[in-house]
Amino acid sequence: MSGTLYEKVFESHVIAEVAPNQYQLAVDVHLLNEVSSPQAFEALRERGLRVAHPDRTFASADHSISTGGDVTRFDDALCEAQVRLLGHNTAEHDIAYFDPLQGLHGIIHVVAPEQGLTQPGMVIACGDSHTSTHGAFGAVAFGIGTSQVRDVLATQSLIMEKLKVRRLHVTGRLRPGTYAKDLALHLIHRLGAKGGLGHAYEYGGTAIEALSMEERMTLCNMAVEGGARCGYVNPDQTTFDWLRGRPYAPPHWDGAVGRWRALASGPDARWDDEVHVDADTVKPMITWGTSPDQSIAIDDVVPPPSQAGEACAQWQAAQDFMGLHAGQPLRGLRIDTAFIGSCTNGRLSDLMAVADYLRRAPGRVAPHVRALIVPGSRAVRQAAVTQGLDELFRERGFEFRDAGCSLCCGMNADRLKGREICASSSNRNFRGRQGSPLGRTLLMSPVLVAAAALAGEITEAG
Repeated sequence: MSGTLYEKVFESHVIAEVAPNQYQLAVDVHLLNEVSSPQAFEALRERGLRVAHPDRTFASADHSISTGGDVTRFDDALCEAQVRLLGHNTAEHDIAYFDPLQGLHGIIHVVAPEQGLTQPGMVIACGDSHTSTHGAFGAVAFGIGTSQVRDVLATQSLIMEKLKVRRLHVTGRLRPGTYAKDLALHLIHRLGAKGGLGHAYEYGGTAIEALSMEERMTLCNMAVEGGARCGYVNPDQTTFDWLRGRPYAPPHWDGAVGRWRALASGPDARWDDEVHVDADTVKPMITWGTSPDQSIAIDDVVPPPSQAGEACAQWQAAQDFMGLHAGQPLRGLRIDTAFIGSCTNGRLSDLMAVADYLRRAPGRVAPHVRALIVPGSRAVRQAAVTQGLDELFRERGFEFRDAGCSLCCGMNADRLKGREICASSSNRNFRGRQGSPLGRTLLMSPVLVAAAALAGEITEAG
């Protein structure tokens, strides 16, 4: 087949066109969590239906699970009910469950790739918007609502429109001290939080090819924050090397790799739009507002709302909420909480980057700061322990916790209080996102979060 990877994968999964630009699309892998699936399972029971393909359905408790070290202990009855119900529903329908009682759990967008469930050419759906993460492997992956979770459980398909494809061509190479998170925030800043509406983002160019798989996952994870429905990277040797030997990797390896190579956008590919970016110009980024596109480079100042044009009032409201003003630098801003984790930056390479920084930087977490490091999965946590990272983190004043979404989403016991300011490696800085309706979130790379935790304020990680 010719065209872009998105076109090849989409067209090969079309079952029928049910209306103009509305297609019934086959789903290869359906991922579940405890928050968006209970109503879907109940809808199946009301209709007397079973899950159509339990062998293509996989679940993990992540949003509501406790990260305090005891997965059976909850501070919230609703969280406990959601996790218990996921275990009940998966058992009833013979669905593979990464059971926290067996130490298998983690954020589904971390667990599925490390298990090898995420593979090039797949259509992957999950009731969570950051399903775009899986596009790092050359998959077409997107979040869906609870009614669509029901549809996929019942039919292993859903109705979807065909998207336009924008190629983000990133040349050069990220400079030392600049990470995939900075590139993601830079792109969102440039194109806007709604710039990708109606599009799939194809990330390509020499800078993208140089990224590791985990860095590519960070980038694709944030595609949805730029308004895109999904984002992807064409599969290459980096992809294949990462997948080889994973539990769910294809048994006929060479044949699979041959098929995967053919999926990449070829010389005949035509994109609906192209954006060119020089990675050498990207600096460490940090958000100042209540949307991921409201950001600046760490050495810049908060911009005046007049720069926002029609969004002037929104910018002013964001600055008022954050307690900031135009012309103010973020360096030196006192923080209360530091959070390293989430499906964006809770992988082993993220923790290793933080550890490398801590070995260079003196001091401990500032006395007034609560600093959490939360692995994205139990497997990540165990790997960090094996390398002795847990001891380093604790020695320097960080809480090294169990796996889960934790402070990213505020759906569990890990939450901001009142007007606390949080330096966070997560993906959203919306009002109330981290559990307090008044809490204030500044997004940045894990290393910048670690630097802020030690200094007690926003600072550069020199």
